[in-house]
Amino acid sequence: MTPDEQLKLQAFLDGELPEKDTREVAAWLARDADATSLLGELRNTRKALADFGKPGSAGVSPASALKVPESREFYWSKIQREIERSTPMAAPVKSASLFTLFRRILMPLGAVAVLVLGGIFTFHEFAGGQHAVQVNALLGDAGAFTYRDEAQGMTVVWLSYPAENKFAEKPSGDTLPAK
Repeated sequence: MTPDEQLKLQAFLDGELPEKDTREVAAWLARDADATSLLGELRNTRKALADFGKPGSAGVSPASALKVPESREFYWSKIQREIERSTPMAAPVKSASLFTLFRRILMPLGAVAVLVLGGIFTFHEFAGGQHAVQVNALLGDAGAFTYRDEAQGMTVVWLSYPAENKFAEKPSGDTLPAK
């Protein structure tokens, strides 16, 4: 049964249908047992709701059928005030001191800095940890070697000329004469 058919049965029970539709629903009820049983359930529900709250009806004691002595608005305002009173109020937010704010910022930044430095040193160790050292020997002059260390920022040029070399015996203008 579709929801539209169920609504039509409810309207039939409430007497809200025009005459033509009332005759159609009566003919439909005569041939459909499901529609008839639904109409019976709707009647029982309607009767139960009509009797609800009356003293002496099923499940309702005479004491619960008493009226509230206050007006409806006053009664519900009392309930609302009680709910508001029982809910805890939020504590006022106090301002944090400058030291607390400074600590809240520096502690995470310090932790991040430690992690970054640890990662750099770990990567440095796993990558070998050794800096490239470069030694050059120029073929044009086999007596000169160049040592370059990038990590120390140092370059050393080693000249291995013997003392009896023609350059060493030749006096130059920038040396002191021997005595």
